[in-house]
Formats: sequence, C-alpha cells, structure tokens
Amino acid sequence: QVQLVESGGGLVQAGGSLRLSCAASGRTFSSYAMGWFRQAPGKEREFVASISWSGGRRYYADSVKGRFTISRDNAKNTAYLQMNSLKPEDTAVYYCNTAILPSSAGNYWGKGTLVTVSS
Repeated sequence: QVQLVESGGGLVQAGGSLRLSCAASGRTFSSYAMGWFRQAPGKEREFVASISWSGGRRYYADSVKGRFTISRDNAKNTAYLQMNSLKPEDTAVYYCNTAILPSSAGNYWGKGTLVTVSS
C-alpha cells in the first residue's frame, strides 16, 4: 500500500508559479507511475499530468502543456508538479495519484492541496 501526501499549494497571482510536492510512503514508490489530477469547484476531477516510474515518459493535459512540468525523485519518494504562468482557471484542489499511463487514475490518492490563482 502507498500513502500520498501533497504539499505546496497556496494563493498566487495570475502569471505566478507554484511547485507542488507529493511525498509517498512505502518502498515501492519507484515501481509506480505517478500522476496529478485536479478538481475545480463544481467540476469533475480531471487529469493534469503523469510520469512513468523511470521518468522517461511524461504526459500532459492540453490545458497545461507548456506551462506545467511533472517530475519525480525516486530516491526521495517524491513527485513534483512545477506550475508556471498560472491562470485563474487553474484554481482547484490538486491530487497526487498512482497513475495508469497515460491519463487514468490508479488506486491510491492523496488528500489534495488547494491552489488558488487570483486575477
């Protein structure tokens, strides 16, 4: 079993940047593909980005391509989401997940971290 804890959310102005982190427990982190999903108020949860266990394959939603970068450090059991050029429509709770490539959710979820982008 894997436990995931997100951090790094907060309030930022449009055009700003944030880096989210997802710390995983367990010794099998490096065997999982990882993903980020988000859920805006009143909307369904949606895929944002995913990365293979080695980091060699990365996938992005069209809405974040070119602005967000997913990465991972298997030695630290941590996945990251670097978010640049943030827009108000990026406002959402962001969740870390053990993803199924390219864009499906796996079994394990964190509790989420809130990102609010002001205009």
